[in-house]
Amino acid sequence: MIGYLLRRVPSAIAILFAASVLIFLLLRLVPGDPATTLAGPDATPATIAAIRHQLGLDRSLPAQYLSWLRGLVTGDLGRSYLIGGRISDLIGRGLTNTLVLTGAALFLAVVVSLSVSIAAVLWDRRWLNTVVALANTVAVAVPAFVTSVLLVLLFAVAIPVLPAGGIPPDGFLAAPDITVQYLLLPAICLALPVTAALTRFLTEALRTELTKPYVLTARALGIPHRQIITRGALRNALPTLLTVLGIQTGQLLGGAVLVEAAFAWPGIGQLIEQGINQRDYPVVQALLLVSVAVFIAIQLVTDIVHAYLDPRIRIGGQV
Repeated sequence: MIGYLLRRVPSAIAILFAASVLIFLLLRLVPGDPATTLAGPDATPATIAAIRHQLGLDRSLPAQYLSWLRGLVTGDLGRSYLIGGRISDLIGRGLTNTLVLTGAALFLAVVVSLSVSIAAVLWDRRWLNTVVALANTVAVAVPAFVTSVLLVLLFAVAIPVLPAGGIPPDGFLAAPDITVQYLLLPAICLALPVTAALTRFLTEALRTELTKPYVLTARALGIPHRQIITRGALRNALPTLLTVLGIQTGQLLGGAVLVEAAFAWPGIGQLIEQGINQRDYPVVQALLLVSVAVFIAIQLVTDIVHAYLDPRIRIGGQV
């Protein structure tokens, strides 16, 4: 396992380095001058030049990149002059809120998809398969901003039992029951398409496993159908689930931008939106690189767990 990890880490570092170069260059191609935006419409050329010097924008692109890279390595990302505050503090708060939301959504997606997939295979009924297929189609087809509006109208306006947005005022750990109330609507909205994808892939993987010879042998030995699914077929279908789960987790982070905007959730997505609207390039480039780093870390963890479940991967065999 250690050898497999050592083979995967260099490629992850190379991808992260390439992403940092691409993010840095692309933001420099965006029209507009951050110094002019920061100085305001009535600023003199001398004031704009002083701000450009303070931000380091008067240096060459390689010098700016190396300075930014040095700040990333040392953890000193500088200050946000437009949003306000240290960039590391802004990212820390935003990333914590986003991870709490995506973690709750991922938990809901995994629990529901496992329950529905096992039920659809255990009780293989035509009406149940039709209901599951219809629910999956609706969950994937309806955009997140539509789902968020419907949930707010139903559970915060028509039946006011849950808050319409925001985060717990006293923090996530102060009152768990209050935290659940604030998390429920945005987590459901974010989890719906992921749940549909996981359910579809896991159900097909379980049905494929039930056609394997070891299942026929287990049936011939008189092992109950429920035990064959939960103790045999489900374990062998887990690698497929993990592969889809790793991809869908990345999509969760991307979908969190719309959900955070709809529910006024102060996470990474909302912070990126503020940075782009105000042309706060240091904040945007740091946030984009953090997003790439989180996605790479998720994929790396997924590959490691996948390799643990399937020894053929870590020894270089065919899957």
